[in-house]
Amino acid sequence: MKAREWRDWVRENDPVYNGFRRPGGPEKWAGGVALIIVAAVVIFLILFDWNWLRGPIGRWASAEYDREIQLNGDLDVNIFSWTPSARIRDVRIGGPDWARERDTLKVADIDAAVRLRKLFAGQLEMPRLIITRPEAVLIADESGRQSWQLNPDKPDDGQGIKLPLINRLVINDGKLVFDEQRRDMKLEATITAREGSDGQAGFHLDGTGSLNGTPLKLEVRGGPFINIRRNRPYGFRAELSGVGSTLTAVGSITRPFDLGQFNANLTLQGRDLADLYLLTGITTPNTPPYRLAGKLTRNDALFTFNDFSGRVGSSDLSGDLKVDKVGDRRRVDADLHSNLLDLDDLASVLGARPQVTESGNTVVTSGAPGKLLPDAPLNVERLRVMDGTLKYRAARVKRNELDVRQVALGADLDKGILNLDPIAFAFNRGELRGTAKINATRDTPYSAVDFRLRGYPLESIIPARNGAPTVTGSALGRAKLEGPGASVHDFAANSKGTVSLVVPQGQIRSAFAELLGINVTAGLGKLLGGDTSSSEIRCAVADFTVTSGTATARTFVIDTTPVLARGAGTIDLGNETLNLRIDGETKEPRLIRLWSPIVVQGPMTAPAVGIDTGSAVAQGGFGLALGALLNPLAALLPFVDPGLAEDANCGALIASAR
Repeated sequence: MKAREWRDWVRENDPVYNGFRRPGGPEKWAGGVALIIVAAVVIFLILFDWNWLRGPIGRWASAEYDREIQLNGDLDVNIFSWTPSARIRDVRIGGPDWARERDTLKVADIDAAVRLRKLFAGQLEMPRLIITRPEAVLIADESGRQSWQLNPDKPDDGQGIKLPLINRLVINDGKLVFDEQRRDMKLEATITAREGSDGQAGFHLDGTGSLNGTPLKLEVRGGPFINIRRNRPYGFRAELSGVGSTLTAVGSITRPFDLGQFNANLTLQGRDLADLYLLTGITTPNTPPYRLAGKLTRNDALFTFNDFSGRVGSSDLSGDLKVDKVGDRRRVDADLHSNLLDLDDLASVLGARPQVTESGNTVVTSGAPGKLLPDAPLNVERLRVMDGTLKYRAARVKRNELDVRQVALGADLDKGILNLDPIAFAFNRGELRGTAKINATRDTPYSAVDFRLRGYPLESIIPARNGAPTVTGSALGRAKLEGPGASVHDFAANSKGTVSLVVPQGQIRSAFAELLGINVTAGLGKLLGGDTSSSEIRCAVADFTVTSGTATARTFVIDTTPVLARGAGTIDLGNETLNLRIDGETKEPRLIRLWSPIVVQGPMTAPAVGIDTGSAVAQGGFGLALGALLNPLAALLPFVDPGLAEDANCGALIASAR
């Protein structure tokens, strides 16, 4: 009712409405002029030569983007359609000032159309885009500048290229050259997008090149770009191979032409996870050969690699990985775990070098022959380019000489400073737990470590003899060191600090306890007679001060029931050699005892244990002189020990160990 009343009022009172229904002279003149203007504009647009705009458009674009941009061929425009279109030939976009020797893009022919109704709604949708013979040259220099970035002042937000929806895309005879100088990556590829149902239809990208001096290959496959819709995922398959690694992804772009949104099943395999840095820019540690598979998802700048699993060396590995861009830095957060870890695989992370034997097994070496400490250098530049965290747990560990049962690691990397906390190894009895800090902001990294050993069984260090343990007890220790060095070996060779090892109490085979004092009659007699009786270890303390990679004994005492042994000497961490001397004193009288220290010398991997023959010869010479001057019984006096040694003050010794 109200609508009818309003209509009647308009008919009776609105002058504009009445002027249109019953136009007078002025209205007729105004309408005629308007029609003439519209007709003139339409005729002008129909007859207009759009080529006149090529020069002005090129000059404006060149000034706007600080590079030479030319529209050299014919420009045809059709605007009188629900899908206005334009076609331009021979387009050239030059490179920026620092890369002018190569044009960034040249295209022989571009034919494009847009949907007018979508455009009025504020959306850009292209029913057709046909590109003929495009040639793109993309260059990224050492400083990170990108030749294809038209607005270099706008930082890359990492959200991926977001193109308008293209219902039908055709690319004929496309070529792509990619030159990434920071990673020494060069790739030349052909690109086609064809219609049809034969084997050549669909999107094809085939590229070959080199990466850090090794062959590089890229292959991407997708279906034909026909009737593409935003709500209809576009499937693809991509494979990238280089530097001994292969990445294969099979998935779909969830919103076609929004390259910041996709899901894929990703498989990675190669000889060393560290090589992935050259392919992905993500810093990973050195490892043995690996194969991993999981679900890769991209949501703008956020990548997730979830529920992945596989093997690294002889160990299983699974977990979740997240890669994001925070400001201008990449951030990686990983939560990893292994059900069964091989310690050799973990040693590779510390710089040991995996090698595949002829039988196909992987063995780990330190690098230099006859050396114990790994010498592979840490690549500090890779630690500077990203931040992140790591959590790793190994529920079980394969049988090993150290009797390690579980492993837990944590890491936090922030602006080139790596904090490792915790570094924990749980043994069958006892644990080793500590922290480490690596400052990679320097050319040569500077590290500080603090490790504590609690309750480690001595029988896991010193093997049993004749089925009976040589020594039993629990060891406590601490190593607190700092210094420069790009590898574990270099760090040890330049370190300073303290190293201590304490055995509060334990048991030792009586034969070996006697031999600490070179008690020939008791020690050798018990050893050769198969005596498995034991003596008490009241305490053992070894406390070293480390300076410039040389550990010097400050306190070195082994106190057993029959013998008190004191030691001295050095351990050269740089050359990895031992030079130790142990003097034993018996607590009870002994008939035959050599007054000769035990010496431990040679490489840490195979030290030689013996006696100081010079002292033994001097003792024997003194006995011979007494025998010649007095009588044969007097010759035995130098070998008789009255047993005057007293118990060590174990409480004070243990307290003094740092």
